[in-house]
This record gives sequence, structure tokens and C-alpha cells, in this order.
Amino acid sequence: MSTTNDIVLARSYAYTNTLEGVYYGPKCVKTALPKLLDTLGAKRALVVTGKSLRNKTDVVARIENILKKSNAFGATFSEIGEHTPEAGIENGVSKFREVDADIIVSVGGGSPIDASKAIIFKLQQQRAQETSGKEPEFLRQIAIPTTLSAAEYTSGAGYTNKQGDKVLVVHQDLSPAGIILDAELTLSTPEQLWLSTGMRALDHAVESLYSPRVPLPLKKLCHAAIADLFHFLVLSKKDGKDLVARQRLQVASWMSLWPRKIENFGPLGLSHSLGHKLGATYGIPHGITSCLTLAPVVNLQAEIASQEDKGYLAEALFYLRKPSTGTVDGDVRKLSHMINSLVQELGLQRTLSQYGVPMADIEQIAVRAVGQEDEELLSKVKIVLGSIY
Repeated sequence: MSTTNDIVLARSYAYTNTLEGVYYGPKCVKTALPKLLDTLGAKRALVVTGKSLRNKTDVVARIENILKKSNAFGATFSEIGEHTPEAGIENGVSKFREVDADIIVSVGGGSPIDASKAIIFKLQQQRAQETSGKEPEFLRQIAIPTTLSAAEYTSGAGYTNKQGDKVLVVHQDLSPAGIILDAELTLSTPEQLWLSTGMRALDHAVESLYSPRVPLPLKKLCHAAIADLFHFLVLSKKDGKDLVARQRLQVASWMSLWPRKIENFGPLGLSHSLGHKLGATYGIPHGITSCLTLAPVVNLQAEIASQEDKGYLAEALFYLRKPSTGTVDGDVRKLSHMINSLVQELGLQRTLSQYGVPMADIEQIAVRAVGQEDEELLSKVKIVLGSIY
């Protein structure tokens, strides 16, 4: 039987050009934000966030005060909803120009961080049309995440257009220039959002193990991320104020989707692809889509994945300090069972029917996720979707 030890390595890796620093630790935002502003030469920031974070917590006010002390506060824009509607993007572009900002400081989860990338992308298109000669450099973003979705580590952004479809914008220069992981700023994040985005990070880490685009060193980081996410999500569920657990989870989220240059931006794997199709269409948060799809998709890998990819999945048991079943396929199924048990332990078990997904839509969701060319795979994906209905 072949194992991952028999595989000849042949892949590549490149860092992102934009990243000037990742700072982590409770209360680090007080020093990290001014330092990043200085490093980037930024003079006036537009804070991009969501309404709940702005109106129901003091997190945004704390960021505003730090910016004001640095004489770098322009305004706060909080018209960012879940799944990042296009209208909010357009209004954000207008606000950025209105206050003459030169940088965005995003605060919150994946929606404001992705919205900021989309705002920068649209601003770049406008500025390129207004400028003759050399295209201007992309504007920059400093991301201050309060969830574990890991949007701050990618160069792509998804938003929902006016027709309700997911639109993807991608450019290497859209990756944030600075990231601040301050666990203290996450204390007001609702428990379900915090834990479910932790499952999203687990989705990133697990699907990276069988993604052909992820090089070996990052797969090793993902193994470490998987172990930490399993351990610290449970601790965070038991005590939501445990700053050590929350900080370790933020770092695990970082390890799950380590910044890298990629030529073709797309879903890491089937769980992500299904999540994208379910999220915007049926109003299911992406953290919850991972709770729904990851375990059954991993179970399916025991049937459809290559021996190399199954080997990486099976190796996760070593990092989780769990004994092997004696077979690679058995180990992959055991990992799937452990993921499902974690979802239950975190109180995050859901069904498609709870979100009003019509049973009649399952075939179309499967087709949109994997196409119709491989009838056997399509049939298996429909079974996966049926199992979570």
C-alpha cells in the first residue's frame, strides 16, 4: 500500500507581496495599529465594520480612539451586511472618497474584511481610469478580525451582487498589508459566531490537506492548526472569557490559511464549494456551512481521494493524538467522525431543512458545486447533501 512517504514532492510556494506585519496578543492593538500606520505611511483611515459590532460593543470606538490619537481617523462606515451585498461596497467607495482616506482599517469578521478588499478593487478601477500613464498602486488594508474565518489571509473577496449571485474579485495586491490579532477584541463576539467561524478555520485546514494547490510546509501548518482548533474550541466553549484559548484560536486560524500567492483563486475543496453555493443563496452563515458539510465531505474522501491526499488526512490523527485504525481509509473516516463529534460538542449541529433549503434544490446545488461531467461524483455529492438535510 502506498503512503505519503512514497510521494515525490514537486510544488511551489511564494509569499504575498503586501504583508508588512502580523501582530498578535491581548491589548496589542494599542501599539500595533500606530506602528502599521507609520510603516505604511498612512494618514487618514476609513474604518469598515458591521452595524452590530459598531452599535452593540465598544470595539469600534476603541479602534477609532487609537486612530484619533494618531491623528489618522477619517470616518467609520458600517453598512456591511452578511455575505457582503454590493450596495454596501458601492457606498463604501463613496465614503472613502468623501473623507479623502488613504487606507482602510477593517474591524470584524469575514464580511467587513472581504468588503474592504472589494472596495479597494473598485477604487483601483476608478483610479486607473482617472490616471493617465502608469497604473496607481493598490490602496491598503489593515485587518483587525474579531472572528476566526481567516478572510484576512487571502487575496480574493466574495460579495453578493444585486441579483443575489456570489461575485469574486481577485488580485495579489488585495491581501491586507497588516493584520492585528488581539484576543481581547473578540470577547464580545457572539458565541455561535465565534465557534462556527472556528469550524470554518478547521474547514480551511482540513481541505488544505487534499488541495493540490497547497504545498507541503503549509500542510504541516494545517496539521498543527487542526490540533489546536480541536483543543481550544472546546476550551473556548467551556469558558468564553478564556483569553489564552481565544488567542491560540486566532493563531490557529492564521495557520489554517497561511498567506501565499496563488494564481488561481477558488474553493479549497468540496466542502468550501458546497458552502459557497449554500451560503449566499439560502442565507446560511459560512461558519455554519462548514459545520454542515465538512464531516460528510471528509468521509467521502475515503472513497474518492488519491492515496496521497488520504495519507495527509489520516496523518491528522497523529497530531490529534489519536490511534490509527490500521488502515488509511479507516483513519480518514475516523477523522470525519471526530469532526462531527466536535460540531455536536460545540452545540453547532444544524440541518439544511432548518435553513429552509428545499429538498428539490439538492440536485441543483450539487450540479453547481461539481458540474455534471462526472456522474458518479455528482451522485455521491447528492448523497452528502441528503445526509445533512
